[in-house]
Amino acid sequence: MLKEERQAFIVHQINLHNKVLSSDLSVQLNVSEDTIRRDLNELAENGKVLKVYGGALSKSFQYPFQENNIYARDAKKQIATKAVKLIQNGMTVLAGGGTTLMELARIIPESLQCTFFTISPLVALELAEHTHADVILIGGKLSRNTNINIGSQVINQLSEIRVDLCLLGTNSLSAEDGVTDSDWEVVQIKKAMIRCSTKTAILSIAEKLNSVQKMKVCSLNAISYLVTDLDSKHPSLSGFNKVVEVV
Repeated sequence: MLKEERQAFIVHQINLHNKVLSSDLSVQLNVSEDTIRRDLNELAENGKVLKVYGGALSKSFQYPFQENNIYARDAKKQIATKAVKLIQNGMTVLAGGGTTLMELARIIPESLQCTFFTISPLVALELAEHTHADVILIGGKLSRNTNINIGSQVINQLSEIRVDLCLLGTNSLSAEDGVTDSDWEVVQIKKAMIRCSTKTAILSIAEKLNSVQKMKVCSLNAISYLVTDLDSKHPSLSGFNKVVEVV
């Protein structure tokens, strides 16, 4: 594989999953980690990714966000438009972080009267723009990699609430392996969020479907809704339709 092809693959994986590890890319591309590190350094110097310890982040996570840096923004807007219909007046809603949840927070109807809990300071700021929404930010250590609050303090606070609906983004989702991620601390937060929720909706662009990361968040049957940019009857969703309600 030529260097240009390898780097294009790396950029796509980073944009798709938000964060990648050098060790994982080394296995996927069958090259040394030194080669991957050189590629990541070059891509970072060219402004295509954000280099971090052990890997790289998507430019989507660089705040303040720039529209042209948000991967698959049109698809995420479509998902947000579908997901907002799950929220009803009087609900207590728990929101995760990420660019899809940011898009959703921006289009909450002004008339909607709800209480929102969130682990994301950025989502909280967007929600706070809506007059009738009560917004509670669950505090803890801010993860620079994901822009969400993490740690035992967050998990403890989540154990003390009960919400009607949890809205979560995901790095990977498959019918067989369920919801998976590559960050251990994020996995623990997502598990705690699901535990305190009556229903959970996973918001995912189609490209992330049928992909698997190393760490499991939950099985598919722990999810109530799957919201994607595909039509709910799309053939690639058949395995999901048997277990969850696809929106």
